[in-house]
Amino acid sequence: MARPDKAAAVAQVADKLRGSNAAVLTEYRGLSVSQLQELRRSLRGNATYAVVKNTLTSIAAKEAGIDSFDADLKGPSAIAFVTGDPVEAAKGLRDFAKAHPALVIKGGVLDGNALTAAEINQLADLESREVLLAKAAGAMKAKLYQAAYAFTAKPAEAARVIDALRQKKQESEAVAA
Repeated sequence: MARPDKAAAVAQVADKLRGSNAAVLTEYRGLSVSQLQELRRSLRGNATYAVVKNTLTSIAAKEAGIDSFDADLKGPSAIAFVTGDPVEAAKGLRDFAKAHPALVIKGGVLDGNALTAAEINQLADLESREVLLAKAAGAMKAKLYQAAYAFTAKPAEAARVIDALRQKKQESEAVAA
């Protein structure tokens, strides 16, 4: 029979995994409490960072339908539960890991798909959602402008030719008169 406190911890981690659009598993061995607080502050707004027990996390992950954590749950583990922009959270973790090599990114999950540490770094290399949306909007606007120009080019050219003929006719009438 499971102890009620452990069952509650498993349920809490499983709920956080289900409620997150991404989760990143890390090893924090060698980081001080103040460094962990700094990491939590840097992730604020996009993710919450929690130290977890491996066995309870393994059970919670299976309850949440995540099988990819089993191989990585060794040593002192913590999970970044991403509820905001996954790219920003990945950038925050990557940048913190560069500044503090004791933080090791083990792997993660994004929308139910398993990610390796290398894939999380690739995710961190992406531009933010807002920048990508702005680029897409700019590309669409450029295509619309090109289409509008193509539709108006021939009528505008015809109007210029007609105007030139009209001016030529007026000049020839003025000389004849």
